[in-house]
Amino acid sequence: MNQEELSLIYVWDAYCGWCYGFSKSLKVFHEKHPELSLTILPGGLFMGERKQAMGSLPYIADVNERIHQLTGAIFGEAYQDLAQEGTFVMDSEAAAKGFVALTYFAKERAYELSAAMQHAFYSEGKSLNDAATYAEIAERYGLDSEAVVEKFEDASSTKEAHEKFIQVQQLGIQSYPTLLLKKGEQLFELGGGVMTPEKIEARLMKILSA
Repeated sequence: MNQEELSLIYVWDAYCGWCYGFSKSLKVFHEKHPELSLTILPGGLFMGERKQAMGSLPYIADVNERIHQLTGAIFGEAYQDLAQEGTFVMDSEAAAKGFVALTYFAKERAYELSAAMQHAFYSEGKSLNDAATYAEIAERYGLDSEAVVEKFEDASSTKEAHEKFIQVQQLGIQSYPTLLLKKGEQLFELGGGVMTPEKIEARLMKILSA
């Protein structure tokens, strides 16, 4: 099997705390395997009836504490204040549009930008529903902030976000985070949740040696 026939697909949601916790493992694993291209697909975790104010989701605090204990992920004070206040509504469609807008101008930095989005929310307590957040991320990463905002607000980003949601559904992914290995036309689940880089690596080696 040639290396060029191998690639990674990462399914995540910017408003998923478990994805925030998994990001460090993914970063370490991805940096160890630069030969594997990485496609990132946003899911639609908080859409429809699930798109509710944080205060109506009482399990959030307990889940975040568990994520912290298992992965070491730090939830910032600004985020915790936002969650405690309770009126903020997590909108996965808006977050997916933001991801589309950022990566439109820097496709090769998709992982870096996805991590920046989660840092903005979970560390800095900033809304991923708001164009201003993407302007700040764009400036921080040397992108044209006005162009990013224009793309975020354009109908094409909504269309592309929904196309990505459909791709996730077609993959049969129902939980986030999920990291897949694409080997030719086959897909293998590599990891997710609280898996360490070492466990992901071991899973990769097992698949490749089969």
